Amino acid sequence: MQDKRLENWHKTSGRSYHDSAQADLTMSRFLQKTAKILLIVGLILGAIAFAPGIIYSINPDATKRISQLLKSTAEQEVANVPTEEEPSYQPAFNSNLPEENRLIIPSAKIDTKINEADWENYEEALKTGVWRVPDFGTPFGRSRPTIMAAHRFGYLKWSIPYRLKNSFYNLPKSKVGDTIEIIWKQRKYVYEIYKEEEGEEISDYTADLILYTCESLKSPIRIFRYARLLEI
Repeated sequence: MQDKRLENWHKTSGRSYHDSAQADLTMSRFLQKTAKILLIVGLILGAIAFAPGIIYSINPDATKRISQLLKSTAEQEVANVPTEEEPSYQPAFNSNLPEENRLIIPSAKIDTKINEADWENYEEALKTGVWRVPDFGTPFGRSRPTIMAAHRFGYLKWSIPYRLKNSFYNLPKSKVGDTIEIIWKQRKYVYEIYKEEEGEEISDYTADLILYTCESLKSPIRIFRYARLLEI
């Protein structure tokens, strides 16, 4: 009875058994190919996401070496950076802003606390995210540029969402013309990136804000972003 109904359906629809079987085979092949593509994409994304953790497991001292590299980048230049006059412009105080000092880079999806630590305890700051380099400026007191550093890949204990939000993993996604916000003592400072650079040293101390991170786990190259304060 069922076969008779199927035969009648094929007759009325104008499709033969052969056409129907061919269509089913085509769809099956399409679904198999789609599943393979999705599997490959998933494996690639997983490898990218978990690569830092795998490398840290194999070489647990990698993070410490990178921390030392981040520190030395700014430390060697402190005495050579001239001071400037006290700035006249300050954004308005806003009690609705968080009391915690924060760095926000919309284009890189970074939204994190700014950690304070001296030269001896810098790694404690890097363990949670962004470290403001001491002996340089702050957004409020801009006698020298404000310099902030962070790991790109972070620590094994960091979750992927935490790494993406609190490290400089996505700093390379920020481009010239992008804005950066710093909430500092309940004032919002807005900066605009004017220069992207890769190298081993900071090259422009005329910037109001300098951000940097390491390019990779083994390279001495750092990724830099230089920004100017917008008086808005």
